[in-house]
Amino acid sequence: MLETSARLLRLLSLLQTPRDWTGPQLAERLGVTTRTIRNDIERLRSLGYPVHATPGVAGGYRLGAGASLPPLLLDDEEAVAVAVGLRTAASGGISGMEQTSLRALAKLEQVLPSRLRHRVNALHAATVSVPRTGPTVDADVLTVIASAIRANERLRFDYRAHDGATTRRDAEPHRLVHTRGRWYLVAWDVTRNDWRTFRADRITPRTPNGPRFTPRPAPDGDVAAYVDRTLGTATWRHRARVKVHASATEIAARLPPAVTIEPIDDRTCWLNVGSDTPHTLALWLGMLDTDFEVADSPELAAHLKALAARYLRAAAS
Repeated sequence: MLETSARLLRLLSLLQTPRDWTGPQLAERLGVTTRTIRNDIERLRSLGYPVHATPGVAGGYRLGAGASLPPLLLDDEEAVAVAVGLRTAASGGISGMEQTSLRALAKLEQVLPSRLRHRVNALHAATVSVPRTGPTVDADVLTVIASAIRANERLRFDYRAHDGATTRRDAEPHRLVHTRGRWYLVAWDVTRNDWRTFRADRITPRTPNGPRFTPRPAPDGDVAAYVDRTLGTATWRHRARVKVHASATEIAARLPPAVTIEPIDDRTCWLNVGSDTPHTLALWLGMLDTDFEVADSPELAAHLKALAARYLRAAAS
């Protein structure tokens, strides 16, 4: 009886892998006959596990989704990964997720073998989490947004801007992105006829959703790069267009993702740059270590002259 129980647990573990298993493959893995596999499959079904069978040469067995959550059989590395993931989720910026993650982690640690519990506890003891001070997003809001993305349905919502003003938005949601400790929605703004990035913690969904739409290609071909660039430019208070005497390829390695480059020829290119202040931008341009010309910012030019005079005085001394 013990041998049969152990074999059933091993069979259940194999079936939880997202793939189809043929009878001969399972028999080889467990060292039994295909007839024993068929009998064991029936035992699992009698215990309430929905094991689906597909006939034919390309068919096999697969564990389906059941009405209740079956016991999860994890190997050592999977168990540690789940424990680390739960602890990380506790500080992921989703309201209500911290206590839920910690409860799930406590249940997992109770059933971990001592060797794995020591590994997880060692990692926890050696790790320092920086407390979150920024806003969090409600899990229900993320669920509504994700459901609209999956169903290709327009999302209607109220959006609170940085200054507190609220506007009504109608958008085609594309993807949710988690970066810099916050959640962002990348969507095609129907009213503004352009791509926009919205902070999820400032979104209040309105139901029902709008009509279905045909998904558009990702902005810039890469959603992550698009968000990185737009977030970098969103905080710029001073912007300028600068002609740099270096090739676009040469200068690209020295620039953050937010700066856009427009090649002119093999030796020059345009940069659309920005910063909090023109003084900071003047300092940053000097660190490019190449000649440049300011095209459209007298204020930036004035700061460059002031810096040049200061450096000349320092060199003369």
